[in-house]
Amino acid sequence: QGCTQKYIVKNYFYYYLFKFSAALGEEIFYITFLPFTYWNIDHSVSRRMIIVWSIVMYIGQVSKDILKWPRPLSPPVVKLEMRTNAEYGMPSTHAMAATAISFSFFIATMNQYKYPFELGLVAALVFSTLVCLSRLYTGMHTVLDVIGGALISAVLLVLLYPAWDTIDHLLLTSPFCPLFSIVVPLVLCYNYPKLDYYSPTRGDTTTILGAAAGATVGFWLNNQYAASAYTGKSVQPGFPLITSTMVFVLARFFVGILVVLLTRWVMKSVVLGMLGYRYKFPIRDLEARRRLEVEVPYKFVTYSSVGFTATVIVPLLHELLGLM
Repeated sequence: QGCTQKYIVKNYFYYYLFKFSAALGEEIFYITFLPFTYWNIDHSVSRRMIIVWSIVMYIGQVSKDILKWPRPLSPPVVKLEMRTNAEYGMPSTHAMAATAISFSFFIATMNQYKYPFELGLVAALVFSTLVCLSRLYTGMHTVLDVIGGALISAVLLVLLYPAWDTIDHLLLTSPFCPLFSIVVPLVLCYNYPKLDYYSPTRGDTTTILGAAAGATVGFWLNNQYAASAYTGKSVQPGFPLITSTMVFVLARFFVGILVVLLTRWVMKSVVLGMLGYRYKFPIRDLEARRRLEVEVPYKFVTYSSVGFTATVIVPLLHELLGLM
């Protein structure tokens, strides 16, 4: 669906600030920040963020299609986005993701790195607040949608925090982890709540669970067979050769993101080609790609490959290139 109203931008500062903030709750942010954390900051922090993010987002996406609360009417609001307009509104998964990622990062790092508690708290609050306000500015959510999303995410964080060390340990050491990490998300994706019309929520949920599944299998594999090769090298404040450190950080990021994006493109083409051959439809047929038997395997395989590549293949390449 397109925007239902034309609009004139009168304040470009707010316009670009909130358009950028809205992007912090979308795939472009997930596919860059979460791998960046794994490659350059701390493996344990990245694992906990991915665990919390995937659980919070699944609950948020399912809640939308169970509650079926509509988005704000246009008019009176002006909607600045098109794709997500087909989804229901309550709760705001942008608000949920921003709250989950910023505060799980803050909680996971505050006892491992020396920085002022107040600074970390303010950074988490500013990040999540900007994303929440962006959903109001772009006309995609009501105040209640945003508050509900942030509160649900906060409650889930409180519930998950006492158990996340245990969950992390089981995902690294249990011999059943690979099977569990693939089967459970697939079952959840295939049994996603059915709607009377197509909504991108099922596809987005499959993307999230697939990426988390691939990353989790990668975590387990690294711990079982290549733990010594994946000892994270954190960026420590005050490091005397800070310029050299930043060069390595940027090199790891750009090499890694290039491989991740290449993996996504190759796997998407291969899987869609195979499914098109199996179900007799052209790859560019959008309606066919929305069918359950096509959308779930195509997105799950593609993004589980992305998660696995980010946690296993890219660090191996970093080591091969002398970037570890």
